[in-house]
Amino acid sequence: MSARELITDHLDLWTGAVTQKRSGGRGNNGKIELTGIKKLRELILELAVRGKLVEQDPSDEPASVLLERIAQEKARLVKEGKIRKPRKLPPLSDTSKPFPLPERWEWTQIEAVGHDWGQKEPDKAFSYIDVSAIDNIKGVIKKPETISPINAPSRARKKVRPNTVIYSTVRPYLQNIAVVEDQVDPEPIASTAFAIVSPLCGVPARYLLHYLRSPVFVRYVESVQTGIAYPAINDKQFFSGALPVPPLKEQHRIVEKVDELMALCDRLEQQVGDQLEAHEVLVDTLLDALTCSADAAEVAENWARLAEHFDTLFTTEASIDKLKQAILQLAVMGRLVEQDPNDEPASVLLEKIAEEKTRLIKERKIKKSKVTPKMQEETIPFDIPKNWEWCRLESLTLYSESGWSPQCNSAPRSEDGWGVLKVSAVSWGKFNPNENKGLPDSLSPRKELEVRPSDFLISRANTADLVARSVIVPTTSPEKLMLSDKIIRVVLSKKIYPPYINIFNNSAYAREYYSSVAGGTSHSMKNVSRDKINQLAIALPPLNEQIRILEVVENLLLLCEKINKSLHCLAGLKVELANGAVRKASGDR
Repeated sequence: MSARELITDHLDLWTGAVTQKRSGGRGNNGKIELTGIKKLRELILELAVRGKLVEQDPSDEPASVLLERIAQEKARLVKEGKIRKPRKLPPLSDTSKPFPLPERWEWTQIEAVGHDWGQKEPDKAFSYIDVSAIDNIKGVIKKPETISPINAPSRARKKVRPNTVIYSTVRPYLQNIAVVEDQVDPEPIASTAFAIVSPLCGVPARYLLHYLRSPVFVRYVESVQTGIAYPAINDKQFFSGALPVPPLKEQHRIVEKVDELMALCDRLEQQVGDQLEAHEVLVDTLLDALTCSADAAEVAENWARLAEHFDTLFTTEASIDKLKQAILQLAVMGRLVEQDPNDEPASVLLEKIAEEKTRLIKERKIKKSKVTPKMQEETIPFDIPKNWEWCRLESLTLYSESGWSPQCNSAPRSEDGWGVLKVSAVSWGKFNPNENKGLPDSLSPRKELEVRPSDFLISRANTADLVARSVIVPTTSPEKLMLSDKIIRVVLSKKIYPPYINIFNNSAYAREYYSSVAGGTSHSMKNVSRDKINQLAIALPPLNEQIRILEVVENLLLLCEKINKSLHCLAGLKVELANGAVRKASGDR
């Protein structure tokens, strides 16, 4: 299969392989990465540097002649004192040549095709090129900052000239690589974080740019770089890198073809991005119509309309997440199930809970809670069915308590040891007992803080997206796990069905409330006081309806999870097919 066929005959694969971006390991930000097009770019570069992208011309001057001419030119420039003597590098061995080359091509090292311009201390105003001046998508220099010598950073030392390639040797995976094609005014000086190479004898700088971005060179860099937080290579490692050199005319044909195909990738990205954006707007519009339904009958009608196009609407993780939120929102608004006039009204339920609390206070089994503001008509966020009632969480709660956060072991508890839960145990919609830190043997457990089956737990401190998330502890929860001081146990009246309160607390309305009352200056660490949690306004259905709502919600969320798993499998298959196409083209297995 030719390069053209490999690229153009599989456009549906390149445009269809997408993955969900993750943000900092804590959830996702809903963004989609166009993995297939990213792999297509890699494939284009892989084919280019292996001599498989454009046809060879037997009339082209061999690369060996070009390299001889470059060596002569370098010797002349060194003799004239215009450039320094080439570095002494270990010779290129057969084992360091990654793959066989076409006829008339040659393997050499980056050092052999060009030179750098040395270093100087700035003595006048200059254009400072650091990583912030790089457009690493287009591979060009954006407008660099003009700096006076007195304000020059200590790293501003490397001289740059037109037709120069600059390569950031610090965190090379970011691919801060660019070609300085034209004269920059005032004189440009680059950071010492860059390796500089100016090719000789007409070698196009963009050929080097494309090679330095190719998977071949990326693999080499990964094999020699050092450091974890800030991996880097040095100039010697950079200039020692193996470089496949085609005949000069073929280099220009390769650059022209790569640039043409990268422009195609740009257009594909724009097209797919527009399609995803239109898809997102459509999903939002239809789900908004669903959540604005007046009653359960209208919900059923709008749901049937959605169901007709389910396979085309809910095709991304983000759209499934929005569907889950819509389901929760319908549930807590009383639109998901039909009301039963025979159910005991929620007003009667609230009276019974108030009587229960008064009795327990009188018996000194619980303390009298703080008075929370009553619901005012103007603060009611949405209309609810006739036999529902608005109330505060505090009116459903017998008491609440937070835990203990001693200095714990970094590792989870041993099988028979005690542990303290981390907030991540209650952050993701399901209780995760493995998210704990072991209690040191020197400390005695506080057994009154042990987590119990059916506990309703809320995190009072977490990121802005996760603060005040809640879970119900399952009956299968292991023993010897304690609450931390960042987790609150809310003990509800037994007349309430806790799973309903849990879905209300995780609904879009509750998330908006917590966002408005959360304290903390950092987005990565917000906190909500127990008083604010108690003041959460809750739309309370009759007890029997709470149970019916949960049954429907669980079934619908299970359906969402099945769709999500199918999407993950399909997305993984498409990405693997794209990876396989790249491996096949490169000759790897």
